[in-house]
Amino acid sequence: MTDATSHARPRLLANWLFIVAALVVAIVTVGGITRLTESGLSITEWKPLLGALPPLSQADWQAEFELYQRIPEYQQINGPAGMDLEAFKSIYWWEWIHRQLGRVIGLALAMPLIIFAIRRMIPQGYFWRLFALVALVGLQGSFGWWMVASGLETRTDVSHFRLAIHLCTALILLGGLIWTALDLRRLAAGQAKPAGLTALAAWTGVILFAQLLLGAWVAGLNAGLASDSWPLMQGRLIPEFDLSQGLFWAATHDPFLIHWMHRWWAWVAVAALIIMARKVKALDRRVSIAIQTAFGLQILLGIATVMTGVDFHLAVLHQLVGALLVAAYIWGAHVLGRAR
Repeated sequence: MTDATSHARPRLLANWLFIVAALVVAIVTVGGITRLTESGLSITEWKPLLGALPPLSQADWQAEFELYQRIPEYQQINGPAGMDLEAFKSIYWWEWIHRQLGRVIGLALAMPLIIFAIRRMIPQGYFWRLFALVALVGLQGSFGWWMVASGLETRTDVSHFRLAIHLCTALILLGGLIWTALDLRRLAAGQAKPAGLTALAAWTGVILFAQLLLGAWVAGLNAGLASDSWPLMQGRLIPEFDLSQGLFWAATHDPFLIHWMHRWWAWVAVAALIIMARKVKALDRRVSIAIQTAFGLQILLGIATVMTGVDFHLAVLHQLVGALLVAAYIWGAHVLGRAR
């Protein structure tokens, strides 16, 4: 199925992967909305097939609401606040849309892959790369339920560690889709050798990944609310942190310290991206502009989100542009890899 034949259609496959990558950007954005609206725990069961249908009657809605009423988030937060069935529906729909997008992405990858394989349209060496991307979607769905499960018994929220794994896996999937699509486009242009990963791109990726991880922790701990001022926090450049349980615990649990690290590590990421963009500029000016535009917007949105007390629309845009920044970075890393 994976032998190179006259039926191979690398450009068609590349366009297919770019479409799926756009769906991943969409689900990352909806995931941000789900987090900001505290909707993630509204569906308390994992039904990969039957869960595709929403409640279809008033009795169905009441049954879903009763399941939600059993978990700590409702009992300790939303119940005392007076949440009724209509308010529950508003958070349920966001989580339902998020899960449906996940199903669409899985089908949008798996079904065409089967068809392309049967028709011998996959170039040599690419079947297992594409299969790995499909498997990553399945793993991502499992991580999503694992994350939700952490907030169903004793916690009133999901684990910020599991949330970070869920988000970062989605961004890794996004990177894999774009990188493979770019390789296929090169193949369609007669350049069979895939791009490699340069040392500069690798180090920049590590730095950017650390920033994305911190951002996920900020979201998971609602640490964006730790300060509404910039560049100072609590009127100080270095505010007080909870170090009572040690520095490591604080660096992974204290919302104030995690917020502080996220806002200042961003400049380390910017410096790395600037160096990378300057290197890329000599090879493809468009990619350099994309990288610099993405991180410039991301910095401005991050500052604005903080100073507005985590305005909903700004926070959603911050997550969206974060995904676009990953896409621009992958594009730039691929350009450097081609030159090597």
